[in-house]
Amino acid sequence: MSTRPARSWLAATLVFAAATVVMAWPLVRHPGTLAPPHQDVYFNMWRLRWIAHALATAPAHLFDGNIFYPEKDTLAYSDAMLVEGVLAAPLSALSPVLVHTVMLLAPIALSGVTMFALARDLTGSRGGGLIAGTAFAFAPYRFDHLMHMELQWTVWMPLAFLALHRMLDTGRARHGVAAGAWVALQMLSCIYYGIFLSGLLAAAGVLLLIAHRGPAARRALPPLAAGAAIAVAVSLLYAGPYRRVHAIVGDRPIEEVHAFSAQPANYLVTPEGNWLYGNPGRPGRGERRLFPGAVVTLLALAGLLLRQPSSTQVVYLLLLVAAFDLSLGFSGVVYPVLYTALPVLRGLRALGRAGIFVVMFLAVLAAHGYAAAMHASRFAVRASVCAALVGAMLIEYATALPLVPYPGAAPPIYAALAKMPRGVVAELPVGTDTGRDLEGRYEYLSTFHWFPIVNGYSGNLPPSYVGRAGRLQTFPSERALQQLRADGVRYLIVHEAQYSDRELTAIRVALIGAGMVELGRYPDLEGSASLYQSR
Repeated sequence: MSTRPARSWLAATLVFAAATVVMAWPLVRHPGTLAPPHQDVYFNMWRLRWIAHALATAPAHLFDGNIFYPEKDTLAYSDAMLVEGVLAAPLSALSPVLVHTVMLLAPIALSGVTMFALARDLTGSRGGGLIAGTAFAFAPYRFDHLMHMELQWTVWMPLAFLALHRMLDTGRARHGVAAGAWVALQMLSCIYYGIFLSGLLAAAGVLLLIAHRGPAARRALPPLAAGAAIAVAVSLLYAGPYRRVHAIVGDRPIEEVHAFSAQPANYLVTPEGNWLYGNPGRPGRGERRLFPGAVVTLLALAGLLLRQPSSTQVVYLLLLVAAFDLSLGFSGVVYPVLYTALPVLRGLRALGRAGIFVVMFLAVLAAHGYAAAMHASRFAVRASVCAALVGAMLIEYATALPLVPYPGAAPPIYAALAKMPRGVVAELPVGTDTGRDLEGRYEYLSTFHWFPIVNGYSGNLPPSYVGRAGRLQTFPSERALQQLRADGVRYLIVHEAQYSDRELTAIRVALIGAGMVELGRYPDLEGSASLYQSR
């Protein structure tokens, strides 16, 4: 790499790191204690810590998480976040909340950098790259999904498109291999994005081959095939545990797909807390607050209208339309056909997540718009206009971040449990409705002892867990006690703040009558908790 591109990469990294600090300042200010108020934060921390634990103790059982006992492949009931877990493993000695903050914010800044690289390469404009990177890194979609760590890992998407362009321009095999590697890394970082990227990158390849006919394009076919082979091989290997889980849970209900797909009007909706627009989040319910921003949209239109669009702009416009249509799910044109033809899509429910690709392609078009408007201007003018536009975009995207505290160390009851002989643990109350919030907490806190637990929280639920939870909701009935015995539960944690005094009295009587011994009461995150052991 020459000195000039290296300086550009470094400068872009510093710019987007600083911008991320500003846009996420409350989170940066309290990195080891606070995080967004959502049970998925507990789930994120469990996944990161489980991967580090499994890699250090039993790599062959990486997907056999300690939740939903006695089920196997429990890491595959949702996105495993394998790349995130591997990258976070060296940090496992630090506070889990601090590690979570780093792994949440780092990909936002890095996504801005890689988007900068793609847009600069396509337009030759560093200002266009900064504008595209700002849209991609800080669009409202990011803040609406701040609790979903895997959805922040968009780092590899621009790199895959950049490798595709360079492969078509040069025909060099290393760019084809790189494209496949970036797709594979995206799949291992976020399955939704990996699947979407595979289809959209393939479409881009076909369109660009048509647009750029010539010797270099023809030479690109073998490298393109090599890259595709790499991506397919990694994806098939990774899919093993997910195929086994799918055989248990089946396809996503079509009603869920409808609920989490976008409607065209959702692209005018910002998340709750947006400082400029103040939108309360309706009608863009969860997964459907997809406004990409006025500045980036106007710049994209300018790029298409100021002069004759290039073939590359036309390709990205078509890709934008395809991503928009995909985000509509069954309300779109393409997805109903793909749903029938590609079984892998039947495991996805939130098609609205394709909205990040709408932002990505719109950002590329906006970079072209800026480059077209500024191509004859002096450097000082270009720099001033770029700074003003980036500042306007950051103001437009600024969103209030509600945060709550999370435990970064083991509460006393879990520290005590970790010193006892290994055994199956159950925590009560448990449930599939309001108790689901508590399940995420139990799951995370199990990382301080690593015993198998019958509780669990994930994107899918094993049927065995759903049945178990239904029976344990009647605790301390004989039906619930029989379930604990059937599961071989050795330790039972009762979170007393979740019960009335009358219920706690009935619980103690029932457990003693069932032959369980109270080992002690400990301070809990809320009130106190009792630890029981089966005889």
